[in-house]
Amino acid sequence: MTTEKKGRWGDVLRLVVFLGIGVFFIYWFLLKLDDSQKAAIWQAFLGADYAWVAVAMACSLLSHFVRALRWKLLFEPIGCRPSTVHTFGSVVVAYLGNLAFPRAGEVMRCATLRSSDGIPVEKSLGTVVTERLIDLLAFALIVVIGLLAMFGQAKDWLYNTLSEKYDNLPNMAVIVGALVVLAAVALLLYKLLWKRLLHISFFKKIDDMVRGMVDGVKSILHLGPRKTALFVAYSLAIYLLYILGGLIIFQAFDATRWLGFAAAFVVYLFGSVGMTFSQGGIGVYPVLVQLALDIYGVPMEIGTACGWLLWGSQQAIVIAVGAAFLIYFSVKKAGSR
Repeated sequence: MTTEKKGRWGDVLRLVVFLGIGVFFIYWFLLKLDDSQKAAIWQAFLGADYAWVAVAMACSLLSHFVRALRWKLLFEPIGCRPSTVHTFGSVVVAYLGNLAFPRAGEVMRCATLRSSDGIPVEKSLGTVVTERLIDLLAFALIVVIGLLAMFGQAKDWLYNTLSEKYDNLPNMAVIVGALVVLAAVALLLYKLLWKRLLHISFFKKIDDMVRGMVDGVKSILHLGPRKTALFVAYSLAIYLLYILGGLIIFQAFDATRWLGFAAAFVVYLFGSVGMTFSQGGIGVYPVLVQLALDIYGVPMEIGTACGWLLWGSQQAIVIAVGAAFLIYFSVKKAGSR
């Protein structure tokens, strides 16, 4: 079997596995509900203010546009100047592609920009890799910050949940101190043993990823002080828009309107984890959002509806705008022949 065929079968297998996880979570969640709970969830959907859902969709679309502006900056050091419209369209098409197959979107993202602006795939793919590595680093920092400075009720919920499972759990200050010590020990072991561990493929991959992140950060500095600051500003805006999307969805329900930025931040963290477990977060994302809202005492029915509307608004805008741009790029490519 050729390498290309193996890659295709691998993509199909990943699609089946990740979709299977999502379908299992939907089935598992529905299995736990009785008829009255299902009816209550349906009533929560009917009672939602969908004007706020539309605003959340606009917020999600704006985050994609800001991502496109940030991506466009990475082309300047390699002498390419793609159209803002085409860059934006390629980003949304990439999200649409990722709904179908894992990582297929990145290839589509580069292919559409090649057909519209004539930028070689190998050049645009390098910028995509840089962007993804930086996103991974940024998200890791956000998770660490979130865990160390988790807001109010979420922190109490985490501690109480752990206390129920483990007797004599130390207080939060001791736990944070232990994590800091573990991090210091890990860093020391890295310095002492890393060269030996590089002979093992698993650790070699980790080393390559870390070096890629470092190189990616260095490449941003080549943009110059003003463009580097703009790149950082765009990055912050993207994550703030993600969090703002949850805050907007809260306004669609009477039971969640009182929730603020802290709750939206926690929902973002939980939802982001859900995105990694199933294809497009289907099934898992809404369940984790409901769990996050349970921390703040939101009824299960409202939390479930809120999770599905937050997830659905994000996917709906990707499908609608992504499909429109896919047609646009196809027509443009046919017209250029």
